[in-house]
Amino acid sequence: MILFVVILALLGAGVVAWASERVLGKDAPRLVSLLAFGAGLVWSAAVWLDGADANGLYAAMDWPWIARFGIHLTLEMDGLSLLMVALTMFLGIVAVVSSWDEIESAQGFFQFNILWVMAGVVGVFTAMDLLLFFFFWEVMLIPMYLLIAIWGHEEKAYASMKFFLFTQISGLLMLFAILALVFVHHGATGEITFSYKALLGAEIDPRIATWLMLGFFVAFATKLPSVPVHTWLPDAHTQAPTAGSVILAGILLKTGAYGIIRFAVPLFPEASADFAVWAMLLGTVSILYGGAMAFSQSDFKRLVAYSSIAHMGFILLGVYAFNELGMQGAIVTMVAHGFSTAALFMMAGAIQQRLHTREMSQMGGLWKHAPRMGTMTLFFVIASVGMPGLGNFVGEFLALLGAFQENWVMAAVATLGIVVAAVYGLYLMQRSFQGTPNPDVASMRDFGLREMSVMAAMMAGLVWVGVYPQHVLELSSATIQTLGVLP
Repeated sequence: MILFVVILALLGAGVVAWASERVLGKDAPRLVSLLAFGAGLVWSAAVWLDGADANGLYAAMDWPWIARFGIHLTLEMDGLSLLMVALTMFLGIVAVVSSWDEIESAQGFFQFNILWVMAGVVGVFTAMDLLLFFFFWEVMLIPMYLLIAIWGHEEKAYASMKFFLFTQISGLLMLFAILALVFVHHGATGEITFSYKALLGAEIDPRIATWLMLGFFVAFATKLPSVPVHTWLPDAHTQAPTAGSVILAGILLKTGAYGIIRFAVPLFPEASADFAVWAMLLGTVSILYGGAMAFSQSDFKRLVAYSSIAHMGFILLGVYAFNELGMQGAIVTMVAHGFSTAALFMMAGAIQQRLHTREMSQMGGLWKHAPRMGTMTLFFVIASVGMPGLGNFVGEFLALLGAFQENWVMAAVATLGIVVAAVYGLYLMQRSFQGTPNPDVASMRDFGLREMSVMAAMMAGLVWVGVYPQHVLELSSATIQTLGVLP
């Protein structure tokens, strides 16, 4: 029951953080969050070092919940789940550190929402009962909405509502698909169950399976996000506080990718295979459109937001290549993107806090007066555009290699996205750090020890995945084989 305890610990830590502000002051909630996420990260490392059991699971539990309807509290953590849970805990620390001096009001409630978002995310990554999965999918929605709506910037009301509507409507579509799948399975077997493993082998009419698959796919593609259901992301990122942007880019987008890998494809393998060419097309369009839109931005955060859409396109391309290379590339991209883009959003938030602007034209001279910030930004821009030796290159290279085996035309077109990424990456560096000097930059403080510590940790993560990706590949390989979707 350790997984259940971990989720309850994050929820409980949120309540403690909220209450501690009144009793111990505004520093207490941040310390509670750091302690909770630090303990979670240590636990993830300990579980990994302890190794998996004979079934490839690092932790598992199965308790009856609403037995009459076949609903169980089923939580399992295999290699893929372990990667995502560890990334969640690590980026939880980054989110807290990135907002250390930014949030001045209701610090306890702010940390409460961060911890509850992450508790919902851990549930999403470990739930093996479809209704339980949907429950956690909704749990992480409300706190994220509040983070944007309360602590966001000038257009926070519009951005938070747009985020809520896109996610909620697509989530309800997934709920309808889940209920329909359960009823179809009941019609064939006489058994009512929401068990993921029981529903994997459900006998479904191919026409019905296509519609059910689309219900799942639309929900996950919206959270990913993919063109054309991506429009909520730039607004949400731009208006969110720094911690919100870190969580959105580093973790919440990955729940969409995880859902496609874990649920949409394995539950409906034939329908997914028939849909593969369209999914790969959406991935290719997302890569090129996201890159082109990133280049056209003058706002630092919007540029990084559109670059995320481009990176997520590589995930669609890799997953729907239906081979191990592509799937491995998608998973490595999920991990590497979590480091690189979270770091860039942390940088954007730090600059906005110091200069009170997101416009790159007003950031000129940063390199001279804030060399540590410039060096960090250059590193993560290079990582984001796919420099060999860093994690993003490994993920995108494997995704393209897998896609090339399935559809070389789309793979060749998608490769142009790497060229576009180099253009908008250099554009960001030139406008922000080498442009016309801004007089306000001279009095701006550079990164201190606290910010440099988490930046160094994310740098180490990208180098680790880029130089020796074998750990990530080994953790995800067993999961890929058990999905049963590869030829």
